[in-house]
Amino acid sequence: MKKWSLLLLSITLMAVLAACGNNTQGNQAAGEAEPTPGGAPRQVELKVGATAVPHAEILEAIKPSLEAQGVRLQVVTFNDYVQPNVQVFDKQLDANFFQHKPYLDSENETRGMDLVPVVSVHVEPMGAYSQKLTSIDELKDGAIVGIPNDATNGGRALVLLAKQGLITLKDNTDVGSTIADITANPKNLDIKEADAAILPRQLPDLDLAVINTNYALEAQLNPTQDALFIEDKESPYANLLVSRPDNKDSEGIQALAKALQSDEVRKFIEDKYQGAIVPAF
Repeated sequence: MKKWSLLLLSITLMAVLAACGNNTQGNQAAGEAEPTPGGAPRQVELKVGATAVPHAEILEAIKPSLEAQGVRLQVVTFNDYVQPNVQVFDKQLDANFFQHKPYLDSENETRGMDLVPVVSVHVEPMGAYSQKLTSIDELKDGAIVGIPNDATNGGRALVLLAKQGLITLKDNTDVGSTIADITANPKNLDIKEADAAILPRQLPDLDLAVINTNYALEAQLNPTQDALFIEDKESPYANLLVSRPDNKDSEGIQALAKALQSDEVRKFIEDKYQGAIVPAF
């Protein structure tokens, strides 16, 4: 009888241990991370797309503070406005940082995406630049003017030209305007559309170009000194951290969002860009 009792006890203990092992596996399968030794921060990997200036520079500046929180940030630099969104949507990237909401809304609608803003970070006032003019008063009849060819930035450029009295639009405040919406062009300006990224390189062939600040800075243009005219700093086009609905509330994305709206980033923007871009938080 003692032998049978010991055998039954052994079988019972084995069953209990097996059940506990299955429960642990179930918890891990449900996504519950095991604690790291010594209470160290759990490592989270984030892959974020950005244009080089100022977005990638800002992200690089906060890498050390994020690393201390257990968030390892990989910055992938782009020189266009299309792929950063496509790659977030396709889950090749976790997030991106380069665009304002009107552009995001346009891309979501055009490409059938559902990307979402997480936080606003800074405003980049759009400006008009020239290598041939020192004042807008020198702009001649028939001058060639370059503007971005994407819907929202092109309309934004036209609104800026209208605000200077160079053209008139059906609605001088509508950033959805196109060249077809020009109702008056007293100087007979030849307005040409081009990819936003190449407009700085086209300046020698243009009389004037309306350029996004990130590309102006990348081309060593100082918006506060070199622009013939520029948007007000109250521009509503705040640049955003953008992600997907499925990960916007994740630990890593929320840590990045908090870092991008920190006093550290505010000081970095103010010290490095000297008013060329301004915090939006």
